Amino acid sequence: MSNEIMLNNFLADDELNENQLIALIELAIKIKNNPEQYNQALAGKSVAMIFEKPSLRTHVSFDMGINKLGGHALYLGQQNGKLGERERVSDYAKNLSCFADAIVARVFSHDSIQGLAEHASVPVINALCDVYHPCQALADFVTLTEQFGDVSKVKLAYIGDGNNVSNSLMIMAAILGVDFTLVTPVGYEAEASIIDKTQRLANESGAKLNIISDINNIGAQNVIYTDTWISMGDEDTSKKAEVLAHFAPYQVNHALMKSTEASIVMHCQPAHLEEEITTELFDSDMAVVFQQAENRMWAQNAVLVSLLADK
Repeated sequence: MSNEIMLNNFLADDELNENQLIALIELAIKIKNNPEQYNQALAGKSVAMIFEKPSLRTHVSFDMGINKLGGHALYLGQQNGKLGERERVSDYAKNLSCFADAIVARVFSHDSIQGLAEHASVPVINALCDVYHPCQALADFVTLTEQFGDVSKVKLAYIGDGNNVSNSLMIMAAILGVDFTLVTPVGYEAEASIIDKTQRLANESGAKLNIISDINNIGAQNVIYTDTWISMGDEDTSKKAEVLAHFAPYQVNHALMKSTEASIVMHCQPAHLEEEITTELFDSDMAVVFQQAENRMWAQNAVLVSLLADK
């Protein structure tokens, strides 16, 4: 399976095709259901993990996931500063390539990811940047596959801030042929270049892409997805009250689930309860948020096996 997927890096959702994504989803579910078959897949392999930003799920899911595959993970935290400041990104990449078999990076800028991939001689995995969050999107579609089987029949809506999570989610949806609705307040839309890219991919797959700002036009959906309205690191800004007031009509709650006829709600966490989603809904049987969290590990393990096994 790993050789069929043929990955060199895992940087951005639009760098994969439908067959690669489906194969990764299938492999993630296979590893999840048969972990003992893969407990030596990364035997003798070491993975360097660069974290410029705080993390719970990403750090734990990669560290423990690599361990479950028989590999070794090394955490490189914020003590090293922002990439490119203490030393060039190219030097960082070349140095790590001397020791590690792969590099995982959770960074502020996509430029850092691209720089690492350009200069490293080992595979690079994007664990989050300002433009993409492909590991999250892959885990989300593993979750949707477990819930629905054929995801191409799913109608998926994201409600909230146009950010790295929504970017990856809608790009991956377009590649997989999933009808996707992006609902963002005016002034918080996704970048035009991302929307244009997604529309091209949707045209190729036959998926429908709907971009709206009026939540009343959301229509019928199977799944509602939301994310925090306040980006990580901006929690204490003076604009917080203004942002919360602006976003208030976009809260995901039981009334919205009923009006859209959606049966499942998703959230990548951490959740700001009673802001983007009600506590009642987050804690309900409709929420698959912890299944998503667990699937981060299995999805990332599928990527690691595809990049490193038998190499």
